[in-house]
Amino acid sequence: MYDHLYLKTDHLKGFDNYKYNAIDTNPLGVYVMHPFWNFTIKFIPRWIAPNLLTFVGFLFTVAASLLLSYYDYGFYASGKLYKGSSIPNWVFGVVSLFLFISYSLDGLDGKQARRTGTSGPLGELFDHGLDSWTTVFIPTALYSIFGRNDPTTIEPIRMYYICLMVFINFYLAHWEKYNTGVLYLPWSYDCSMVGLVLFFALTAIVGPERWKMTVIKQYSFGQITEILFYITTFISNVPVSIYNIYVCYRDKTGKNLSLYEGSRPLIPLTVFVSLCLIWIKYSSTNILERDPRMFFMMSGAVFSNISCRLIVAQMSKTRCDGHNILLTFLGFAVVLSIYLPSIELLVMYLMTLLSILAHIHYGTCVVKQMADHFNIQCFKIPCNKK
Repeated sequence: MYDHLYLKTDHLKGFDNYKYNAIDTNPLGVYVMHPFWNFTIKFIPRWIAPNLLTFVGFLFTVAASLLLSYYDYGFYASGKLYKGSSIPNWVFGVVSLFLFISYSLDGLDGKQARRTGTSGPLGELFDHGLDSWTTVFIPTALYSIFGRNDPTTIEPIRMYYICLMVFINFYLAHWEKYNTGVLYLPWSYDCSMVGLVLFFALTAIVGPERWKMTVIKQYSFGQITEILFYITTFISNVPVSIYNIYVCYRDKTGKNLSLYEGSRPLIPLTVFVSLCLIWIKYSSTNILERDPRMFFMMSGAVFSNISCRLIVAQMSKTRCDGHNILLTFLGFAVVLSIYLPSIELLVMYLMTLLSILAHIHYGTCVVKQMADHFNIQCFKIPCNKK
């Protein structure tokens, strides 16, 4: 079942020659988080595999999302107009703790790999691949603080735009590396994770209703947060990525691909965003309003699969796929939903299930294939390394 060979010979040859190359200039990471992780790593037993830390951290993010789904599946509970049971404050405290653990383990896995002499391309691919999936779990967790159908917050369509901004920010970093050969770690990641941990912790103390306040003129705290996502994407991340790629072409320090080949990874991302927005725009049953959480989860799984294939390409220095098979199924789902609105909700649920299962199959097979190629185990340190 998990013996499908997604990686070709060129991929494996590229991984054989791969060397990690990343630059982190964020003061928060350099002067605060890394010293904290350097201290914490001393208490992690050497027999624990780095990939196990990565996977456990991912599971904590998923657990935070599932916990909020249980108490607030439809994102109504924190809205002023909601008449049902609100989310207990302790839930936000648990989410804060889970996100802190997840963020810390994400920072410790690389240090554990270098500490135990088990660094390699499998670990980086595993780390970034799971990170690509957390891009949907984290913003949707934030949405539960503000709620919906509330004048002080944002509607599901605008929340979906925020998810797309998070997707784009993540994807741009790896598209940039695809062209430059260097992963410039975005400042927004450390800042947003630390901010979210503190934000959920404060919410556990003061309650979500405290954030309904008006900050500037008629704009609420939630709406200001929304604006910051757009500023981060279009004023900070996008121009910086484009400039870094321009410099590498100018100085001939990157791959020096043609304009089409360098832009090729943007094709599946553009098709993905377009299909999702078309589905929302022409949905006669207003699918996003009916079940926003499931639409978010479906989008997150498809996006993560597209991202993982880009990460494989940029790490192995092979040509990025211009199409993703999940986009074919997504296009079919969109057409089916538009012309048969009576089964639209069912179609979305099936597309969500298909996306998640297909992505898990892809990830499992790729990890297994790489582990077999390098003669290692994903979640176990070899005895000679111990």
